[in-house]
Amino acid sequence: MSRSGYVDDLDMGQLNLYRATVDRTINGKRGQAFLREMAAAMDAMTEKVLIASELINEDGDVCAIGSACKARGIDASNIDSECPDSVGFLVGISRTLAAEIEFINDEDGPYYRSEKPEDRWLRVRRWVGSKIIAELDAEQPQNQPSSHTPQSQ
Repeated sequence: MSRSGYVDDLDMGQLNLYRATVDRTINGKRGQAFLREMAAAMDAMTEKVLIASELINEDGDVCAIGSACKARGIDASNIDSECPDSVGFLVGISRTLAAEIEFINDEDGPYYRSEKPEDRWLRVRRWVGSKIIAELDAEQPQNQPSSHTPQSQ
């Protein structure tokens, strides 16, 4: 089994429910905050490469989630990277989001088994960027009445 924990025996109803949960975790406040943090950590990497199947290896190379761990200074050596519950708890995200990021990092893509680490970095960084929702302009006035507010006569 992979780090993502995905299995092939879900029926379509279960799969649809799970995918909806993935979407909610990605689009939620915690998910968005983590994706932004992970994108910044990946962008700050001096060598733009990602490994598969581990958070951080003995050489200090990282997967996508491992880049955030390293940026935070988190010791991930005692974490079972095969357990999305443990990985999610370590970085403060849901098990579902941890599993999805691990899947994207390790298994997504047509040639993931022979993918070069620098190609993995590019693919994963593109995915992260595609999932980040643009923030509202901070200068936009708040609590403005709608243009559809009925006017008194």
